[in-house]
Amino acid sequence: MTVNVKLEPGDIVRSRRGRDEGQLIIVVGLVDERFALVADGDKRRFDRPKRKNVLHLEPIGTRSEEVANSIRETGRVTNAKLRHAIGQIEQRLETHAVEKGE
Repeated sequence: MTVNVKLEPGDIVRSRRGRDEGQLIIVVGLVDERFALVADGDKRRFDRPKRKNVLHLEPIGTRSEEVANSIRETGRVTNAKLRHAIGQIEQRLETHAVEKGE
């Protein structure tokens, strides 16, 4: 049984399947309740997002309000903002892992 988590644009998730497995990516749009559009601003840019099954995305419980606001207000976001948001979260996760001694 799978738990259906409602994703929204701006949510930062980890890919669980595919070539990008294990990487952090940001939800930039929703196709329907089963598929989301994701981008990282680097290999997968905003203008060519990846369509991914939501079952293959693992929410990490973090959301980039800056990205979400940009998408809500203008319908798009810069690739630099996507890279910046992912970089901040990666840094925070690394710091948290060091504090825990992992």
